[in-house]
Amino acid sequence: RSSRGRRARDRPAAGPPPVRQGNRVREDQGSVNSVAAADPAIVTQGLSKSFPRRRNILEALRRPWRRPGRTTALQEVSLEIRRGEVFGLLGPNGAGKTTLLKILSCLILPDSGRAWVNGAHVDRQEMAVKRAIGYVTSDERSFYWRLTGAQNLAFFARLFHVPPGDIPRRVGDLLARMELTGKAHEPFSSYSSGMKQRLSIARALLHDPPILFLDEPTRSLDPVTALHIRQFVRQELAGRDGKTVLLATHNLHEAADLCPRMAILAGARLRRTGRLDEFRALFAADRRYQLVLDRMVDLSGVARVLPGSGNGGGEGTPVRLLVELMGSGEPDLSALVARLAQSQARVLELTREETSLEDLFQRLFKDAEDAEDAG
Repeated sequence: RSSRGRRARDRPAAGPPPVRQGNRVREDQGSVNSVAAADPAIVTQGLSKSFPRRRNILEALRRPWRRPGRTTALQEVSLEIRRGEVFGLLGPNGAGKTTLLKILSCLILPDSGRAWVNGAHVDRQEMAVKRAIGYVTSDERSFYWRLTGAQNLAFFARLFHVPPGDIPRRVGDLLARMELTGKAHEPFSSYSSGMKQRLSIARALLHDPPILFLDEPTRSLDPVTALHIRQFVRQELAGRDGKTVLLATHNLHEAADLCPRMAILAGARLRRTGRLDEFRALFAADRRYQLVLDRMVDLSGVARVLPGSGNGGGEGTPVRLLVELMGSGEPDLSALVARLAQSQARVLELTREETSLEDLFQRLFKDAEDAEDAG
């Protein structure tokens, strides 16, 4: 960096201003009106980041003078995360989740936009930001494999400026909390995937930061270990310690289990922010019903019979149909009932089916893609 850039980073930065409410991003009512009153843990405004596209050797040899194009990783991302909440950053691979976490961790700089973490500007107050955060990744290569778990934590504690006299107690407490005391003096290379991830969380907590960034913390873990990690995040980090947790994941059930609020990232843009029930309400007009009839009925023009249904129908065998009604809901259901009455079919069962998480987020991501194509 130039001396001018370093001086800019050392200057005090003004506190975070209110987040603008974009056309595609909906914030909860009142959350963006007064940042000072709400004292948010994280605020971003219009963050954008792009990277040069990689060229293969043949392209570089043929056109060495041509500058490579750029790939947009983030575009105009604005959000606000409250203190003490577990906030989910949900999106498919390549949506920009890790890029956003790296910007907030001062590992890379944005091309444009501003961000504050714990009241400190990520570009001008790097040390204050790093003191306030713990970063947990699923990358095991960041540990020293020949050192024991306790030695690894002691090494990183020194890097985090933990007072030397406090290091043994701090390391012991965290190993006990993560249920690793019995493995404390075994080499890291002998740890299972779940133990390595628990040690990653312990390392992030060494300097007791108020904010934690979790980047795909349960990726490649077995279901039981992943459940234990989620329980620790919910009960210990958020519940007991009151820490702010920003969870980046593409695991729908993990986000729904841990995060009261979440943001949808797709195509490098932040598409929606809100609660899961608010996302479901976006598709309240779509209705799926499970029908059990005594015989097959033609429902064309009224409902769409979904693939995989329609089994049965033999003599004395009920027909099970999963149908989807598109539109305003009540008129379509009335039309369906009228069609069934006209057919004189006997309705054995009619129940509404809840939209699955997979279907819900597939629709959200499809809406994002449609909006991108229209733009």
